[in-house]
Amino acid sequence: MSLQPQDRIQQALFAYFCDFDAEALLERFHEAGQASEPGIVRNFLGTRIAPDVFPPILTPMAGMVEPVPHPGNWHADIAEWAAALRSVALARGTYRIVELGCGWGCWIANMGVAARRRGLDLDLIGIEADRYHLASAEKTLRLNGFTASDYRLIHGVAGPRPGTAIFPIPEEDGTDWGGAAIFDPSPERLAKIRQGARYRELPSIPLSEIVEEDMVDLLHIDIQGAEFDYVDGCFADISAYVKRVLIGTHSRVIEGRLFSRFLEQGWHLEMERPAIAPPVGGDPTIQIDGVQLWANPVTLAQDGIGS
Repeated sequence: MSLQPQDRIQQALFAYFCDFDAEALLERFHEAGQASEPGIVRNFLGTRIAPDVFPPILTPMAGMVEPVPHPGNWHADIAEWAAALRSVALARGTYRIVELGCGWGCWIANMGVAARRRGLDLDLIGIEADRYHLASAEKTLRLNGFTASDYRLIHGVAGPRPGTAIFPIPEEDGTDWGGAAIFDPSPERLAKIRQGARYRELPSIPLSEIVEEDMVDLLHIDIQGAEFDYVDGCFADISAYVKRVLIGTHSRVIEGRLFSRFLEQGWHLEMERPAIAPPVGGDPTIQIDGVQLWANPVTLAQDGIGS
């Protein structure tokens, strides 16, 4: 009996490869025995999520306590969860994460919850172009007991250099997560964009300014197809300030380019699950982003991990 397309996609989420025990790591951070809470979704880490973060999916889940993802939950799979949690497991003293395009604060909130359980100090940094999503991130962080000293939220666009970025204005219901920035538009293109009403101008902020030149345990990048351009444009900053980079990839072409860029600089691939892109009308069409976790060779030496 052949599997239905959705079943095949779910099976593909198990097609990850890593050099650590991913499922054991999820179990290590699992907060068992949680009580359900009316009007709130709680995940396996104990993170509290308001349904208005994404009503179409979360409203029917209100009051639910989610199990450990196997192979995934409503927004991430084993590969991405384990890749992010590896950075928490190896952190010392202070846990610092930067989430580019932080949306509702998914990864800064979840890894903050995990790091707090380890007794680590916190520096949770999110940058987001959409004010609606930024307010949602603030709400999520507050809902989980984080204070202003634990996090920084930045309204802007992460870019390879200082300048101007043009960002599409999303729908007001906050369910549009696919906006991609245009960096350093030409004067002609900028003039044309300004004639419309669906874009805004925002500062493009380089990584060195975001992190204030402190080392980062995890840089999470999910920027709707611009991931290679970002990595390539600010690789010097990434090498100087980042221990691990977790990337949500949006095409196999981008994945190959990222492989080449990181490997030629001696970085170590710790997790890989390719983007799930079944053919539709003869073209590969992304159904689920891919996952890559890269470790800085300097970090590996400091942690005593062989390459």
